[in-house]
Amino acid sequence: MEQKLAKHLTSNFPFINGKSILLAISGGIDSVVAAHLLKKLAYNISLAHCNFQLRGEESDKDEEFVLGLGKELNIKTYITKFSTSEYATKQKTSTQIAARELRYQWFDSLIKDHNYDYLITAHHADDNLETFLINLSRGSGIDGLTGIPERNGYVLRPLLPFSREEIDVYASQNGILWREDASNSETKYLRNRLRHDIIPVLKEMNPSFLKSFGNTIDYLKQGQQIISDKTKDTILEVTEKEGDTLKIHIEKLKKLSNPKAYLYQILKPYGFTEWNDVNALVNAENGKLITTKSHTLLKDREFLLLLPPYKLTSPESQKFAINSDTLTISEPISLLFKNVQKTACLDKKSIYVDKNLLNYPLTVRKCKAGDLIYPKGMKGKKKVSKYLKDEKLSLVEKQNTWLLCSNKNEVIWIIGRRQDRRFLPLEGSASILQICIYQPL
Repeated sequence: MEQKLAKHLTSNFPFINGKSILLAISGGIDSVVAAHLLKKLAYNISLAHCNFQLRGEESDKDEEFVLGLGKELNIKTYITKFSTSEYATKQKTSTQIAARELRYQWFDSLIKDHNYDYLITAHHADDNLETFLINLSRGSGIDGLTGIPERNGYVLRPLLPFSREEIDVYASQNGILWREDASNSETKYLRNRLRHDIIPVLKEMNPSFLKSFGNTIDYLKQGQQIISDKTKDTILEVTEKEGDTLKIHIEKLKKLSNPKAYLYQILKPYGFTEWNDVNALVNAENGKLITTKSHTLLKDREFLLLLPPYKLTSPESQKFAINSDTLTISEPISLLFKNVQKTACLDKKSIYVDKNLLNYPLTVRKCKAGDLIYPKGMKGKKKVSKYLKDEKLSLVEKQNTWLLCSNKNEVIWIIGRRQDRRFLPLEGSASILQICIYQPL
């Protein structure tokens, strides 16, 4: 196994030579064998062990064992303890998910704080098969059937080609000791039921089952690559990027051969899981949205907008006062106030007003019901909400639009869009104020 692993690492992980590596180690046979092998192959590794405090004294003995292994192999060892059950209750999640979140948060901090290049986990071929069957039983798509990735960012899994049997034989031949987790023999968890009740039957039916499964994974990955290559060009046809927002054209999406499949391909990196709700958003009413921890998907007329976490704010939730002697403000938008002698040609980023017509303090705030503007260059008045609608602004653009108002709540400027004519400098006025949007240094 040592020679086979050395060849595999040279062929598929040549970039780890000379790098600083963290090995996640539980004390079980898989990670302990990984530690012995990587040490023998002269890789620069350190050990990282999590005591989840779920099995009382047994968890503490696992910790002691790993510390002893680190001393035996002369390998730097990191240990941490987690109140896993308490965290799971607080986060309203399962113990297994809680343990995963806690350990990877800790691994992240070790990588950053101690400048490790990679994290290695000891997942092997049988783990891969179990994961495949779990995902299959839950109705996974092709992504869930391609198994555990050999590399995911800085996380590497070089033991995936090796079976549990190979690892057992190597440990036995080399007199390697490890800790046995008694919970691995319990069948209340789906993974353990597959491991003890289902997979042995499959291997009995076909002694080469694990090898055949490996071939199947390779074929699925090849198919997945073809799908990925095909969808990249198609996705470009139905989406456009605007700042930090991805706009998906609904009508263009509907014209594709399988809109649901393409929508999945577009959105799968962003944490969405409720795909029926995502698909329903295509035909939902304007303003409906779905959120994940990192993104919001918003229905906005003919588009689905994918954007960072999005919150509808009330008109009174953000209000910023401006006094008569104010020269600049930086919140919520950068504005410059300057006394000038005369007006000049301007763009939408700047206006002139008659300072004598202003009632201080001015405010910068969001639009609210009943706001009116008497647009410069137009007759009559108009509701600000109607003006924004006629300008065909998206919901997000409307939310990002600010009003400059007098202390009587009269709209002076829809900032960056339209000035109110009531505050234009009077002929011969000696008190002209220029207000500009500016880019702070």
